[in-house]
Amino acid sequence: MALTLALIGRPNVGKSTLFNRLAGQKIALVDDRPGVTRDRREAPAKLGDLEVTLIDTAGLEDATDDSLQGRMRAQTERALAEADISLFMMDARVGVTPDDEHFARLIRAGGRPVVLVANKAEGRAADAGLLEAYSLGFGEAVPISAEHGLGIPDLYEAIAEALGPERMALEARPEEEELDEDGEPSEDEGPAKPIRVTIVGQPNAGKSTLVNRLIGEERMLTGPEAGITRDAIAVDWEWKGRPFRLVDTAGLRRRAKVIDKLEKLSVGDALRAIRFSEVVIIVIDATMPFEKQDLQIADLVAKEGRALVLALNKWDQVTDADAVRRELEADLNNTLAQVRGVPLIPISALTGSGLDRLMGALSKVYDIWNKRVPTASLNRWLDHLVAHHPPPAVSGRRLKVKYLTQSKTRPPTFFLSCSRPEALPESYKRYVVNGLREDFGLAGVPIRLMTRASKNPYAESRGRGPSGGRKGGRSGRGGRG
Repeated sequence: MALTLALIGRPNVGKSTLFNRLAGQKIALVDDRPGVTRDRREAPAKLGDLEVTLIDTAGLEDATDDSLQGRMRAQTERALAEADISLFMMDARVGVTPDDEHFARLIRAGGRPVVLVANKAEGRAADAGLLEAYSLGFGEAVPISAEHGLGIPDLYEAIAEALGPERMALEARPEEEELDEDGEPSEDEGPAKPIRVTIVGQPNAGKSTLVNRLIGEERMLTGPEAGITRDAIAVDWEWKGRPFRLVDTAGLRRRAKVIDKLEKLSVGDALRAIRFSEVVIIVIDATMPFEKQDLQIADLVAKEGRALVLALNKWDQVTDADAVRRELEADLNNTLAQVRGVPLIPISALTGSGLDRLMGALSKVYDIWNKRVPTASLNRWLDHLVAHHPPPAVSGRRLKVKYLTQSKTRPPTFFLSCSRPEALPESYKRYVVNGLREDFGLAGVPIRLMTRASKNPYAESRGRGPSGGRKGGRSGRGGRG
């Protein structure tokens, strides 16, 4: 199991910047203002010969009540309890503050190994802060600059010293390859790849509550305040033996309302999570369903080609459930024709009702998203379709539809060969797509239909004789000899 390192410290000391530096990519949101990070985020990283799991945490606040700051601190304390080593970070330019001293006592009480890290240590302005760091009781601070990548080798040495030679040798040892009975490398397949599921929706729709209810723990920060989640946080989980990677995202508001720089970063993180997902769950507040923003999010997911499930959260607060559901399904067929048949599952993330149905629908739509239809079946179906409803004539000329084949899955993508693809009406393309969805069980996933002209083997040689010259032309210049 990888060594776990938790980045701990008061707000705005550079924890997320160091997290991104060690992870090798910009995962956590970073801004000059304090308190950007709220949920704890994990990522694998390699530090020298060590394979580690990093935990980025919210800035420690002196609050233990049920306020947002108190809940953020509770999340950080959980990360502190799970970590093998804590990297306690301070700002070398500011020096030791009363909050640093208070939290140093808290961390020492945990009894885990601690490495003191003095960030922003570039330049002479940090010398006084490095001397003050001794007062925290963790020994000499490791001077680094997370923004510029300075001092990372010294940080590795400090972690190695905190681990001790025996634990260091164990952690740095490469994993032994599994062998079969003959002493050969085992060819058994590794663990199944998790299905990447991104959970999106408007602010305060219940996305984080849904993730917590699914995994059975308070992993995500929740509360009555809208817009608590800022980063896209991934968590691995299994349902009935099938692995999933759930990604909780920030609420998506209308573009005109997104003015703040930090909210723009959060929205960009959520859109990036959609692009890298396989299935997207859109959480909708059942007490005010199908607002324009919900439909725009669904349209965005369909354009990205992702499988889609709609979760009607807070269903326990709906009075006339049957009438509301019939109205919603009728509205859905009219407004989201591009993913007709998308599952619409009533749930309550707070009580846990409907979650098994939600995961069953998710697994089913994922399998449909990966479905491949044999070419022979497609063309038999196409012959019947064209015989029943042939394409219209354009400019007095009948269009000839020749064959249909599926080129790829994820989402299902088809190529339709016809005589003049540029003249094929969009209405006929929709007719073909709707027929594919209905007759081959492709409900609830986006379908892409491409058209192309079939190659004419005589096109290049048209107008030329057997010898390559023009038909009926003279072989040379001049008149009679």
